[in-house]
Parts: sequence; structure tokens; C-alpha cells
Amino acid sequence: MNDIDIVRSKIYEIRGQKVMLDSDLAEMYGVETAQLKRAVRRNIERFEGDDFMFELTRDEISRCQFGILNGGRGSNVKYAPFAFTELGVAMLSSVLRSKTAIEINRGIMRAFVAVRQMVAANPMALRLSTLERSFEELKQDLEEIFADYNDINEDTRAQLEAINTALADLQTEKRKIPARKRIGFDPDK
Repeated sequence: MNDIDIVRSKIYEIRGQKVMLDSDLAEMYGVETAQLKRAVRRNIERFEGDDFMFELTRDEISRCQFGILNGGRGSNVKYAPFAFTELGVAMLSSVLRSKTAIEINRGIMRAFVAVRQMVAANPMALRLSTLERSFEELKQDLEEIFADYNDINEDTRAQLEAINTALADLQTEKRKIPARKRIGFDPDK
């Protein structure tokens, strides 16, 4: 796998835009994610607007399959990740001024261009990715519906079991009631 393919595998589509996450960019630049975020926050005026960078919401983090959440202490997301668009990644080169950052930025820009050309050359790929995204959303909705349905079934089963138990208790109580002494004239005596 060449460098462009590696970068292309780290380009995601979120909110209808092709973006890269801060953790992937930090790894490529050879810096810590916190250091990259600090540099961006110090120069936040360069990244104003969703066309440069945006912070993921908790809902987007849970829906996206980036493999962000892992098991173990300290490995879950404490702060929402930044998602950088192509313009935002280009702007990062002015914030991170090392030679490594400049070289990596060139490769990333080439990857964004390659992705754009691939989509432009094959409109079916765009339709396919839209269908895949819709399918994943539908699949997630169905899983939630089935989970709710199973919860309802469990509740219903528990209620039916309670009703059956109460009826059984009533029948046993009915059998335990002693026969009453008849009131009035007894012709057998």
C-alpha cells in the first residue's frame, strides 16, 4: 500500500464532507493529538467555519466506526475529535511549521485530489457510498427497534407470568376454603 492509499484510508465522510480526524493527522505528523489540538486552538481564527474544521458531536462519535472507543483505562474519548476538511488540512501546514508537516501535507493534498478525481470519474461510486451510508443508518435504526421490541417482549412476558402466578394462587386459595355450614332446615336430620 503506497502513501496515498494509506492517507486515502484515513479520509472519512462526515456531514457530507471528506475529512480527516485530528488523531490520524497527529499520527502522520509525528506529534501528539493534544499538541496538534493546542496548536489549532492557539490559531483558531485560521479554522473558522465548518468548511475548514469542526468538532464532532457525541452522537457522531457513537455513530461513526473509527474504532475510537477501546477497552481499558484511559483509552476512551475525553474530548471530541476535530474533523479537518481539505481546506483545514491545508491550513494546518501554516500552524505546524516543521519540514515533516510540510511533506505530510503534500501527500495529504495529493490524496484528497485523488479521492476527488476518483469520485468525479465514477459517479456510481458516489451513489454507492451514499447507498452504503443509508444502509448503515437503516441497519442501526433496525437494531434499535429490535432492541426496543425485545425489551417490550420481556416486559410482556414478565407481566403474563405474574398474571398466571396470581391466577394459580387464587385457585389454590379457593380449594382451601372450608365448606360452609348450611343455614336453614336440613331434611336429612
